[in-house]
Amino acid sequence: MKIKEAKLYKVDLPLRDPFETSFARMSFKKCIILELVDENGNSGFGESSAFDVPFYNEEFRDGSWSLLKNQLLPKIIGQNISHPDDIYALFSYIRKNNMSKSAINCALWDLYAKQKGSSLAKSLGGSKTRIETGVSIGVQASPEKLVEVVGGYLKDGYRRIKMKIKPGKDYDYLAAVRSAYPDAMLMADANSAYRLSDLKLLARLDDLNLIMIEQPLQPGDLVDHAHLQAALTTKVCLDEGVTSIDDTKKMIELGSGKIINIKVARVGGLGIAKRIQKLAMENGIECWCGGMLDSGVARAANVAVATLPGYTLPNDIAASKRYYEEDIIKPLINLDGTFVDVPVEPGLGYQIDRQNLEKFSIRIETVA
Repeated sequence: MKIKEAKLYKVDLPLRDPFETSFARMSFKKCIILELVDENGNSGFGESSAFDVPFYNEEFRDGSWSLLKNQLLPKIIGQNISHPDDIYALFSYIRKNNMSKSAINCALWDLYAKQKGSSLAKSLGGSKTRIETGVSIGVQASPEKLVEVVGGYLKDGYRRIKMKIKPGKDYDYLAAVRSAYPDAMLMADANSAYRLSDLKLLARLDDLNLIMIEQPLQPGDLVDHAHLQAALTTKVCLDEGVTSIDDTKKMIELGSGKIINIKVARVGGLGIAKRIQKLAMENGIECWCGGMLDSGVARAANVAVATLPGYTLPNDIAASKRYYEEDIIKPLINLDGTFVDVPVEPGLGYQIDRQNLEKFSIRIETVA
């Protein structure tokens, strides 16, 4: 693949409803969409999921824009790239900043699959024709409201329900849902809101038969997570705590958790996500694919990667309408019961809605 030029789109995509986590309340998905154009005029698309403020990891959108424009993209413009994962050696001098690297890796994988005339899922080595989905619910105003919201999504066909928690809005909220829905597949996501000193509170969650608690402690604190997992019967799932193959190896050795939420953006792209799930599968660690309130571009890449055999649990790949009235792909991603059907068309398998892409872009710039 010879990359002729790149286009950067700074996108503010309105959410249907505000989404609250332990660290932020968001009304827009603010991201960067990257379009890579090859010498034959074909386009591949990727997404940098960095938020405006670096509260999830060290990246933020303006920084990602600058890094892509001034450092990363000039390294590939005019170059022949034989395989999408070649960028990892090319960008090895850049520490972390995985979301920026992921945008390029995913766009190259889209182009690579289109060149081969195969779907992205097939190009990655995936085997599933549909993937099971779950839903992620932000922090709610009261336990009663959370019960109501969970009930609505169970009726919609979602089997696995993830509920965001934070100090003061945790055990009582989850207990109310468990009481209302004793057989539901429930999990909690803390987004690093707790510390090991909160062990007594977190241990109470063992009473609720959760399938997991996601990222309860600080990112990167694999030792404290190992102590926590040893004290709980509930499985600990790492999210922000696993950003690389090296992190995965340490997690396994220390016993820091039993599940990994693999977010393509967080680990640096589809290539690294594939390697992490292979290593996890070889060591008895369950995996599933998480999201970043993704636009359709990143959501489509998530659908493809979740077809790999190491993804064993329902994924955070909800229908597009769960978050957005309008998106930047067509058709929108829809549920078929509790599943999303995997597209078979070459590349991402969805068309870019260029009219919407431009409508929701607050800045567009070409790098050549």
